[in-house]
Amino acid sequence: MVTRPEHAILEKDFSLTDYAVMRLMSAAMDKAKELGFKASVSVVDRSGTMLGFVKMSSSFIVSTDLSARKARCAAGMGVETIKLEEMLSQEQPRVREGLLANDSFTLIGGGIPLVWENRVVGGIGVSGGSEAQDIECAQAAVRSLL
Repeated sequence: MVTRPEHAILEKDFSLTDYAVMRLMSAAMDKAKELGFKASVSVVDRSGTMLGFVKMSSSFIVSTDLSARKARCAAGMGVETIKLEEMLSQEQPRVREGLLANDSFTLIGGGIPLVWENRVVGGIGVSGGSEAQDIECAQAAVRSLL
């Protein structure tokens, strides 16, 4: 098979390693401990498939599903979940309502896409603290890979 870059049919595999997933979860948990709350942390690949999940002891039950939703949304939309409300403010109400009906979408902050070489390779979602705390933990996790 002859391939030319301008007509490539396959892309290099930009998959997160086990090491990266563990490092992301560990950094998010460390930040949550520092901030004084118990978190759930989810890491997904670019298609939203779960690569890693951790629920700190005594964290809220709802944070389990919400962390996964934040991670899937960030990976799928390619943008931080906190920025989506503003982005949707100019859309028709049916667009917002339709997206919010999807279990892989949320407007709640704490989801950040994982980007490598300008490509979304996954997402991280943190839940269990305030929205600001969740965002801070997700940002700390992303910084741990830089």
